[in-house]
Amino acid sequence: MNQVRLAPEILKSREEYRQLFAAKMSPAHYGRLIALDNPRLEEFVGNAIELCEPDRVEVLDDSREDRERTRRMTKEMREEIPLAIPGHTVHFDGYFDQGRDRGATKYLVPKGDSLSKALNQVDRDEGLAEIRGLLRGSMRGRTMIVRFMTLGPAISRFSIPCVECTDSWYVSHALDLLYRPGYEYFKTLQGSPDFFRVLHSSGRLTEDMVSVDHEKKRIYIDYWTDTVYSVNTQYAGNSVGLKKLALRLTIRKADREGWLAEHMFLMGVIGPKGRKTYFAGAFPSACGKTSTAMLPGETILGDDIAYFHEVNGECRAANAESGIFGIIQNVRERDDPLIWKVLVSPGEVIFSNVLVKDGRPYWLGMGVETPKDGVNFSGRWYPGMIGPDGEEVPLAHKNARYCVALKALDNCDPELDNPEGVVLAGIMYGGRDRRSYLPVQQSFDWVHGIVAFGAALETETTYAVVEREGVPEINLMSIQDFVSIPLGKYIRNNIEFGRRLHKPPLVFGVNYFLCDENGYVNDVRDKHVWVKWMERRVHGEVPALRCPTGLIPRFEDLQVLFREVRGCEYRIEDYRRQFTLRIPENLAKLDRVEGFHRDKVPDGPPEVREVLAAQRQRLLEAQRRFGDYVSPECFPLDTT
Repeated sequence: MNQVRLAPEILKSREEYRQLFAAKMSPAHYGRLIALDNPRLEEFVGNAIELCEPDRVEVLDDSREDRERTRRMTKEMREEIPLAIPGHTVHFDGYFDQGRDRGATKYLVPKGDSLSKALNQVDRDEGLAEIRGLLRGSMRGRTMIVRFMTLGPAISRFSIPCVECTDSWYVSHALDLLYRPGYEYFKTLQGSPDFFRVLHSSGRLTEDMVSVDHEKKRIYIDYWTDTVYSVNTQYAGNSVGLKKLALRLTIRKADREGWLAEHMFLMGVIGPKGRKTYFAGAFPSACGKTSTAMLPGETILGDDIAYFHEVNGECRAANAESGIFGIIQNVRERDDPLIWKVLVSPGEVIFSNVLVKDGRPYWLGMGVETPKDGVNFSGRWYPGMIGPDGEEVPLAHKNARYCVALKALDNCDPELDNPEGVVLAGIMYGGRDRRSYLPVQQSFDWVHGIVAFGAALETETTYAVVEREGVPEINLMSIQDFVSIPLGKYIRNNIEFGRRLHKPPLVFGVNYFLCDENGYVNDVRDKHVWVKWMERRVHGEVPALRCPTGLIPRFEDLQVLFREVRGCEYRIEDYRRQFTLRIPENLAKLDRVEGFHRDKVPDGPPEVREVLAAQRQRLLEAQRRFGDYVSPECFPLDTT
């Protein structure tokens, strides 16, 4: 890692830093920091103290006592409010702080370096000056909390040690639920500077403990020093630096070291005779990612970030996290029984930006009668209320969330903390595509899948990002916002990774949002059938039809699976409605994808152009033979 000192104007000797720590910390907390014997860690913490000027500093370790202190302080500081069910709390972000903010999130790019034009960036010197100015004095009157966590299972090939300094007890609490403890791991580093750093401050707060200066929200990623800065925000996607912010740093680390960091869930799919097959899946926010990972009867290893390593020719995968920060909208007892059980049972859960009435949380699309008033992210709420932006305020925010440890779920996979990871057999790419891609299809090979389903992933923007909803855009591999190396290099890394494997995972494209004039062609529960079909394909137990865009299921195999999985009959009319190939729409999609790659990824590998050109040729040939809309029964059995 190329280390550049954080702030030359405030560098001190190690002894001077320790004098500063002694002035700000109790002897016990001072002893915890010094016991790690890490000069670069002390420099980072010392510079953070000098910059943010907290009244006191607490260094928390992996103990149950410190975890309990965090939970207690969230309530004492009113950052979280206890709810009626024991262990449940609610946190409210500010009205204008409800999602990842692309405009406020930038890479700090050193002079002479460059990133893709698709990535939001600023000159490093300029950005550092700006964010340091916003952080200066931001913790006066408050406590700085120093947390040590681990990305990936601890002390394994997947492990990345991380430290976060924050003035938010809510952030500290979220870290406990989402990540593995890392203080003991830091003891094994022997002074190594190879760890991720996060510095966060909520900034000025209102009486309701929400950030005041939302227009000065900044989230900057300094990949030159593996440091994330976040200020004037509390939304966990912006303030819990180990989530998507650290993913940007991890991608660079993976690039240097020859592995992959992916925005993917991990799940175990149960097949015939109880066998378990592991799949990963990349879906942009609100596109079915968590609901797929949480399908009843299957196991969940993770819902957001996965690391892939080649080990003896196999792809082995592990969850970077150990908890879920999930979108709660449309979570219902019928459709999501495992999540629902956690959300209505005693246990440690943080709700955010829901409606609260009589100590009970309510959210959009929960499938029960909801109150006509209560408290939400806007304050005291009632139907028809108009917010400060002139828009009607919904009962709860569309991006309202729940935060819970994976081990609280009945279906948590027992391999969650396996230091060797699990063998990955399949990968899914899915987005919101109303017009073109079929509900499920398998790529012809690894490269075709990475390009046609991953690098060509198109989706509609959702409320999880602070922008307009419903705008179609390419979201390359569902990771585009987080890629801190050239996008073309990222695609190339994926292609080359698969070529190093003896048997690469099969790659699938899924689309739960295909529509016709009557609405969605899929029922929300059909996804379980598609997942079971993929599991059979991995083991070579069902054939497939060769369509111009990929390999698709046969009707008779889906008939069997619909009976087994959903207990219902599958009709030929359903099959034709779902799997008729829409050639004009697919050609238009190719136009958009090719245009994106020409404009945004000029450094892309030649395989991108080759795969897309071949797909266009197959579509045009099918159009000449069958017309614009082709029934799946027209396609031949695949014999490869």
